[in-house]
Formats: sequence, C-alpha cells, structure tokens
Amino acid sequence: MVEWFTHLHPVYQALMATLFTWFVTAAGAGLVFFFKRINRKTLDMMLGFAAGVMIAASFWSLLAPSIDLAEEMGLIPWVPPVVGFLLGGAFLWLVDRYLPHLHLGLPVEDAEGISTTWQRSVLLVLAITLHNIPEGLAVGVAFGAVAAGIPSAALSSAVVLAIGIGLQNFPEGASVSIPLRREGFSRRKSFFYGQASGIVEPVAGVLGAIAVVSMRPILPYALAFAAGAMIYVVVEELIPESQQDKNTDLSTIGAMLGFAVMMLLDVALG
Repeated sequence: MVEWFTHLHPVYQALMATLFTWFVTAAGAGLVFFFKRINRKTLDMMLGFAAGVMIAASFWSLLAPSIDLAEEMGLIPWVPPVVGFLLGGAFLWLVDRYLPHLHLGLPVEDAEGISTTWQRSVLLVLAITLHNIPEGLAVGVAFGAVAAGIPSAALSSAVVLAIGIGLQNFPEGASVSIPLRREGFSRRKSFFYGQASGIVEPVAGVLGAIAVVSMRPILPYALAFAAGAMIYVVVEELIPESQQDKNTDLSTIGAMLGFAVMMLLDVALG
C-alpha cells in the first residue's frame, strides 16, 4: 500500500491525501448520528486543538521549508516567506470580507461577507469551508514540493502534514453537524452539511500541487502563502470561537496539545 502510494504522480498523491482529510471531516460530522448535543467545553477544547495543529503545521511544514528553499534557490532568505505569508493572509481577508458566512454561536444577523438571504445552515457550512481552503492548499503545495525535487521536501513530511490536518478536521466536522442537529435539522441533513464543509480541500489540494509542479520558482512563496492563510484563520476564527463561552483555559490547553501533537508528528516522522 505504501509503495503503491509513493509511485503515484504527486498531483494524485495530493488528491488522495486531501480525500483523506475530507473523510476525517465526514467522520467527525458522523458523530451527529450518536449525539444531538456537544458539551460546549468539549467543543472549545477541540477548536483550540485545531488551532494548535494549524499553528504548528504553518511553521514546521510550511514556513521553515520556505526559508530553506529560498536559501537553496539563491534568493534573499526572508523575502519569499514574508511576501508569501502576507499574501496568504491578504487572500483570506478578501475571501472573509466577501464570502457570506456565519461563525458558530452567533445569530444569523451577525453573518459576515456580502449581504445575502441564504439560510443559517449554509452560512455555517461556508464558515468552516472558508478555512478548509488553506488547509487543502497546504497539503497540495507540500506534495508539489516533493515533485519539484526540492532537497528539503520529503514525502514523509507531506504525509505528516495531511495526517495533522486530518486530525483537526474531525472536530470541525462535528462542530458543524451537531449544532445543526440541535437547531432541528435531521441527522442525515446535519451530516450532509457537516461533511460538505470539507469538499473544498481536495479541490484546493490538487490546484496547489499543480501550481507548484508547473511553476517551481513560486514554491517558496506558495509554502508561505498557505502558512499565512492558515494563521489568518486561526487568529480570526478558531481562537475567538473557542473562547466565546469564556472557557479560555480549556481552549488554551487544547491549543497547546494540538501544537505538541503536530510538532511531534513533524519532528519524529517528517
């Protein structure tokens, strides 16, 4: 099985990896078949865990390789990481500004983005979908880096990144489906919306892999771009949501655990 995967084209590897992260999202959404409610303290700790994973992945799997790669390519080491990082944040800021979406725990009147008459359920799904874009992109770029023959890029590191993203997708799926069930949606409909939030990851992953395979010089910028987009999501969405109910200690512990798990995976296995 492992040998079969290593011989796939990197674009197909990125597709398989992001299909895995989508599957984990669906698995999390599947909790709705067993629970109608999720304890808010548990949810906040899970959101904190997701934030910790994304922060750690942004450095070890994306920014650090971007810096190393810039040096290998004879570029000023700090330019591609800084430029790419800021561009990633700017991209998510634009998407956040114009894409209609609603954060967990808020009334529909507080929906962000352009004004719309879309249902609350759709707006909740779009909020999760919004930060699945950089996650899928990060995995795709990581596999594309391996294809580009970058010495500092290893297939194991790309796989570890996909595993880390998958781990934090589990609570994300549950954080959509279970609140929808609590609002009166059927279990099947709640599950459908929960797993749908992860559909964008395979799309973003394939596009990211194709981009860096086709245009190798943009790779250090692309790695940092994905990192900037993920950090934007963490600061703008995950951390504030995890602390809405004042469970700051639990969400912080979750973030610490998530960071430690991702660091362990990347350093030990990457």
